[in-house]
Amino acid sequence: MPATVYFMPVKDGLSPAEQAAALDKLFLACGAAKIVDKKDFVAIKLHVGEKKNTTHVKPELIKVIVDHVKAAGGQPFLTETSTLYKGERENAVKHLLHAHKHGFTIEKTGAPFIMADGLVGSTETEVAVAGELHDRVKVAGEILHADAMFVVSHPTGHVAAGFGACIKNLGMGLASRMGKMRQHSAMLPEVLADKCRFCQKCLKWCPKDAIIEKDGRAYIMTDKCIGCGECLAMCRFDAVKYDWDAESGYMQKSMAEYALGVIQDKRDKCVFFNVMVDMTKDCDCYSVSQHKIIPDIGILASTDPVAVDKATLDLTAKAHGKTLAEMSYSKLNGMIQVEHAAKVGMGSLEYELVTVE
Repeated sequence: MPATVYFMPVKDGLSPAEQAAALDKLFLACGAAKIVDKKDFVAIKLHVGEKKNTTHVKPELIKVIVDHVKAAGGQPFLTETSTLYKGERENAVKHLLHAHKHGFTIEKTGAPFIMADGLVGSTETEVAVAGELHDRVKVAGEILHADAMFVVSHPTGHVAAGFGACIKNLGMGLASRMGKMRQHSAMLPEVLADKCRFCQKCLKWCPKDAIIEKDGRAYIMTDKCIGCGECLAMCRFDAVKYDWDAESGYMQKSMAEYALGVIQDKRDKCVFFNVMVDMTKDCDCYSVSQHKIIPDIGILASTDPVAVDKATLDLTAKAHGKTLAEMSYSKLNGMIQVEHAAKVGMGSLEYELVTVE
């Protein structure tokens, strides 16, 4: 049976307050509050953006969901996990202070921020899944204590997956540190010596200190490498090489199976929002100010995470001739994660789009 995806179109360049008003109408139209029972712990999964990032979903939109959860008698909290790479979100202390700087405070959103994976990303629970790559996945421990969940995703391109939205926000965003490492386990890069300028940015950002100097160039020690892709993201000289055909596909499938582990105990208690504004080539994890690559389209809502991501790709293609994934990283097939998520039972590729006036 086709899933239902609700669509609220928005004009390009709306203010956060105007985007929040659109989200409010969408929330009411899709009946999202029905997943909340009185006294439920309700997780609101978001992404606060890395330092210097300005295109992440803003606190004003999160407050809309918080207010509706409270009105339904639930107990909302904002949640995230720590990153593998070095930055402002590498542990709970830095992450929470950074979130506060970006406006995700109790005063502005009305809800506390609780890290789902503990102080250093090691609070986890192993969950059994019927996957092709995994039969057990390591999920951020606190998320399993939530009774219901709203997942607010910001679709962007992605250097390793081609595309990141709801499935990535679930699978990578709510895995423990070990879970993230396992998803990246097939991605082993190498440095092309003839292109390397030894600017040392990759050395600085490598979370496992797996990059050293060798013969005046950067060198990646494969026994320490966890395949996180930070070296690729930071290199400006195309000196880092991946076998994308094999490695991106594995990571996307693994990510989808981790997403399944996150939601399978609360399938009837989740709503997924994809906020299709300020969409950029790279994800909000980059510590740079990016410019959107296409005009704003709107906001999607569904109880089906597969359908909401498929609709995101379809709507970007309809508006601009190519999907967001194709516009960002044309060599990567961002549909792998969506198709695999459907294959392992997360949701449907078929959907009915209901436009909210």
